[in-house]
Amino acid sequence: MNILLCLFILLTGGNSFARGNPFDADLVVAADGSGDYSTIGEALEACRAFQGVETLIFIKNGIYREKIHIDSFLTNIRLLGESVEKTIISYGDYAALNDMGTFRTFTMKITGNDITLENLTVENTAGFTAGQAVALHVEGDRFKAIHCRIIGNQDTLYAAGENSRQYYGDCLIEGSTDFIFGSATAIFDYCAIHSKKNSYITAANTPEGKNFGYVFRHCELTAEPEIDRVYLGRPWRAFAKVAYLNCQMGDHIVAEGWHNWSKPEREKTAFYAEYGCTGPGSDRSQRVNWSHQLTEEEARTYTTENIFRHCSSWEVPSSR
Repeated sequence: MNILLCLFILLTGGNSFARGNPFDADLVVAADGSGDYSTIGEALEACRAFQGVETLIFIKNGIYREKIHIDSFLTNIRLLGESVEKTIISYGDYAALNDMGTFRTFTMKITGNDITLENLTVENTAGFTAGQAVALHVEGDRFKAIHCRIIGNQDTLYAAGENSRQYYGDCLIEGSTDFIFGSATAIFDYCAIHSKKNSYITAANTPEGKNFGYVFRHCELTAEPEIDRVYLGRPWRAFAKVAYLNCQMGDHIVAEGWHNWSKPEREKTAFYAEYGCTGPGSDRSQRVNWSHQLTEEEARTYTTENIFRHCSSWEVPSSR
């Protein structure tokens, strides 16, 4: 059992969730009608705009078939699930459905600042052959997902927003093609990154001039048994930045590691880096020559404080 989950159980008393409202939550959502609201959308409607203090919404186990948008005027909200496996926010839109396009397919979209998801699942159930189908779309600043499952296929997690800082700790993120994509600055600590297709993990769209894009620290890269050819990333736009530090890489990661999206000119501007990774997929002897192996000194700059600069008051969990 991982450290974050152990601490979570210790603080919450393990089975205390079954007793209704163990955290003295501001609002309780229960699909069976035993809470203040039966849907998450109703609870969000009850939140005041631009709150200065955090509102805790406790969500009991259940499958919540809702398409949720936490708008920009909703801030300082923490959604806490009863259990990550059984508190499930689920929807099934996909890009080709009524020509909605990728960016309206989300199950949950977050444009408000200071939003936290904890101990719950967000999934898009459109299916493996549906094409682009976003589970979680985040653009708000100072976003956190702790001990969550983010599940889909193509385009599972849209970590977007040119000035958005996002933290994912102890999460499972799974998908097929470009299933972590967008322009945010994001840290993934101790996450499981699970590939369901021979394709690409990341499609970063880092804005020019940003020092960091997607940073994976101490993550485990896994895949379905039949999967054997997955790239660490390809650049959605010219200045993509992705780094893997101290990650465990399975043998599904291709020897060359990275792809240029069939645009050789992006090899000059993208910054793809690795440091201290282990496992059969981490062998750098055949990596593309335009990727980087960080020096020890360079790796030391990948601290939370540096990555989320100008955000010193934000309480992000410390790395293990």
